[in-house]
Amino acid sequence: MVLCPGTPEDALDYLLDTIDLVLIMSVNPGFGGQSFIHGQLRKIQRVREMIDATGRAIDLEVDGGVDAETARLCIEAGADALVAGSATFKGGPDRYAANIRALRGQ
Repeated sequence: MVLCPGTPEDALDYLLDTIDLVLIMSVNPGFGGQSFIHGQLRKIQRVREMIDATGRAIDLEVDGGVDAETARLCIEAGADALVAGSATFKGGPDRYAANIRALRGQ
């Protein structure tokens, strides 16, 4: 189940017993390089609480505007997995490993 920025988390109410992954879009889908919408952090927290209340193993993933700073915030809010495009490839092939280390907080 994917929740775009404008989709409220209560859209999950009747689906949490049938899914194994929730993807929260922290940008409006369409193109790469967008800025993270910080208001989505609260949605990540609320969805994490909803998932935990089910007792089921449902992964919580975040996609959009993920960089070294927002990756940490997403994990703190309850995300299990992150999608990082632009932050990974910024600076070209010689920077990929360093960029990934930064995303991991290393």
